[in-house]
Amino acid sequence: MASDSQPPTPESSPDPEKQGFWRSQRENVQFFLIALVLALLVRVFIAEPRFIPSDSMLPTLEVGDRLVIEKVAYRFRPPEPGEIVVFSPPPILQEEYGFEPSQALIKRVIGVPGNTLQVQGGVVYIDGQPLQEDYIAAPPGYGRSLIEVPEESYFVMGDNRNNSNDSHVWGCLPRENIIGRAIFRFFPFSRFGSVD
Repeated sequence: MASDSQPPTPESSPDPEKQGFWRSQRENVQFFLIALVLALLVRVFIAEPRFIPSDSMLPTLEVGDRLVIEKVAYRFRPPEPGEIVVFSPPPILQEEYGFEPSQALIKRVIGVPGNTLQVQGGVVYIDGQPLQEDYIAAPPGYGRSLIEVPEESYFVMGDNRNNSNDSHVWGCLPRENIIGRAIFRFFPFSRFGSVD
């Protein structure tokens, strides 16, 4: 008696080469996503690169300089005089000068909360004492009447005093606008190193 049934066929097994390829691709994608998340976390919370778009910080920083901005220190201590800070424009710069909130500016901290500050005869006075500044392009060719720096605010100025839109024009910078401090120049290579 003849049988209609077909002989069993062996089950097809997955191709090991194909499996290995897709496994390696999945691992590559996972590695890429982890690296991307870590890079974003570093940029948001620890450090980020910035470039200098204007000459307001000459001679310390030149147009096109690339800097590392460190964001951790000011979580544990306030900014100190002489430090170079990057900040988002305070409301007055947005409303009266047309700066976008996403823009970033860079200046040097000159006065801290409680300081009195005055600019007279080409000299900046802090608490009545002349400030020694070997980092500026030229002495300021303007005056600034006596001001006391309020709490949680800073008086910031560009090193290129006569070509800088800074606190002598628009007032003190709120601490909440400070993004971080410039610590290192990584380009151009001929100027590679600390910006202090």
